[in-house]
Amino acid sequence: MQAIKSLLFNLILYSSVIPVSIFIIILFPFFKTSILQKFASLWILFILNALKVICGVSWKIEGLKNLPKSPCIIVSNHQGAWESFFLQTLYYPSTSIVKRELLYIPLFGWAFACLKPIYINRSNKIGSLKKVIKNGSNRLNNGASIIIFPEGTRARPHKGLKSFSNSCGLLSVKNNMPIVPICHNSGLFWKNRRFIKQNGQIIMRIGPAILGEDAKKITNTAYKWIYKNFKEIN
Repeated sequence: MQAIKSLLFNLILYSSVIPVSIFIIILFPFFKTSILQKFASLWILFILNALKVICGVSWKIEGLKNLPKSPCIIVSNHQGAWESFFLQTLYYPSTSIVKRELLYIPLFGWAFACLKPIYINRSNKIGSLKKVIKNGSNRLNNGASIIIFPEGTRARPHKGLKSFSNSCGLLSVKNNMPIVPICHNSGLFWKNRRFIKQNGQIIMRIGPAILGEDAKKITNTAYKWIYKNFKEIN
């Protein structure tokens, strides 16, 4: 039964992404990025609610009061597609860090490019870090929050939490902007590269904002907070 439900959900997901992508591309010359992101978020919430109704994957958010009203650096563990979608609904405007290959996907990638992510070449780590710091600083100082998955790639829950890159700490110190650590267990239900979605409740915890003058130290503080919560909910 869960396989049939997952099939129905995927049909809705992939059939709806085409018209939504076309619509964003058409609107791109006429609207600000924040408006386009709000429209994209309506689609995201539609998809996540379809996942909830059809496959039984609900979610519980703890610590919403910890989200500042001003721009910040959202730092989250990375397990799959769910958090990639959901985190984009927390702030407008916001900027995601994505691999550049994602923007080559016809229609979807082109629409994603219209939302102004920071795209990087993973094979050039030093160049990518410099780009994230430079472009991320510009976005932060122009009122956008930055979404970073410092593990770099998705990791299944049973493999634990991977080490963090220092980009979030460097961005925070350079721009005096807080890091907001986020931990979740979405990979238990919307499993990475798995067709069948498992019913259950995703728990997402939002931690208190972190500020400091030492990039490595505040990155490590974010890691420790996420690691502690990771052990509790995964």
